Amino acid sequence: MNAMRAVWMTALVPVLYAQAANVSDLLATPRKQIQTADFRATGHLVAIDANGARVSFPVTIKAHWFPGVLRVLVDLGQPPSAHRDLREHILLEMRPGGENAIHIADPGDTAARTLPLEKWDAHPLGPGFDYEDFLEQEYFWPEQKSEGVAKFGARTCEVVKSTPGAADRTHYSEVKSWIDPTIGFPVYTEKTVKETGAVKQFTSYGLRHEQGLWSAHQVEVKTRGQAGSTLLIFDRGSARAKLTIADFSPAQLTHF
Repeated sequence: MNAMRAVWMTALVPVLYAQAANVSDLLATPRKQIQTADFRATGHLVAIDANGARVSFPVTIKAHWFPGVLRVLVDLGQPPSAHRDLREHILLEMRPGGENAIHIADPGDTAARTLPLEKWDAHPLGPGFDYEDFLEQEYFWPEQKSEGVAKFGARTCEVVKSTPGAADRTHYSEVKSWIDPTIGFPVYTEKTVKETGAVKQFTSYGLRHEQGLWSAHQVEVKTRGQAGSTLLIFDRGSARAKLTIADFSPAQLTHF
């Protein structure tokens, strides 16, 4: 999941393997789950540095698709070992046309601030994991290409290469998704950073099928060739949370 594809809780879709090379069919499930999202999930985000030291943040994520826009509110809690207040609220807005935005609020703020694009790839959330990784915008980019079949572990996947258009706000030049066509779930993703060519690797673990939905218990994020990683671990959640616009209001964003 990238980090958020663990949360989208992809629905089981009976895609015939012979049809899997059809990119539109492959992307239909991820797109649909985003455009019908209404979930709440809790867990923790674990940042592991190059020396193996860990910092664990409690995290709650809420997401809901409103007409034309997905809103995701991330409540990042205080690590027990921290000596300063590291709490943060992050509101992400994803629009298929590329007009995405990220808003941040810290304790004591009376209003959220809009994060400029050049800071979307900051690393406050652990090695290799950025604010932008909470967005799943690659499924709506204008260029989608099948790169054929590839094995990932025991799974036979179809690889889809997604490329952003000129209007898309992103630090990635391309995203490749390894999608298991038997369940319609992206089990592994590689994101290439525009500025450096670095490849970030997102691996989903503990895939589970509950109430007709697929999800991952954990997503690990690494940058190829670099030490350290970030784990996004989900303990519980609701796929039908019945969220409203009030759950994403400015008051919610600044309330700690």
